[in-house]
Amino acid sequence: MIALVIIPALGLAGFIAFITIIGPELIFAQPHPAPTEPLAFNHQAHVEQAGMQCTFCHRTAPTSVTAGYPDVQQCMFCHQSIGQGQAEIEKVRTAWQQQQPLDWTRIHRLPDHVHFMHEPHITAGFACSTCHGDVGKMAQAAQVRPLNMGDCVSCHKVNNAPTECVTCHY
Repeated sequence: MIALVIIPALGLAGFIAFITIIGPELIFAQPHPAPTEPLAFNHQAHVEQAGMQCTFCHRTAPTSVTAGYPDVQQCMFCHQSIGQGQAEIEKVRTAWQQQQPLDWTRIHRLPDHVHFMHEPHITAGFACSTCHGDVGKMAQAAQVRPLNMGDCVSCHKVNNAPTECVTCHY
């Protein structure tokens, strides 16, 4: 008689644990494939060849929640004269002429209940490549780390950073 109550209760508890803990970990454990972007932006040309730092284009990274994307005006500072006739750069020029934004797709995404701040990581001296990989060697940026809770907590422990829940969940 007790087995009729305990077995379904354990099954339900196991199912709830799976959908709330294990399921999300499995989903976020895999790096996501690179999305289709509005143009084929080549980080390699900008970082390796032109020697640009990440924060030249991602200007809000040191002070904001997100690193942000450069607007078309920022791209045009250089591309008014650089890259004449190149198809992808012509897309930037067309967007500029039509006063249309480039609708970039976010590559590195965390769950909505996580509040990540770039600023303390940059202040602590971490290179962008720690989490984002060596984008200077990538023609197309892609997520290279799982960026799940286990990944972040492990990094925090190794680097003596806070591991209290409210550090990332508030």
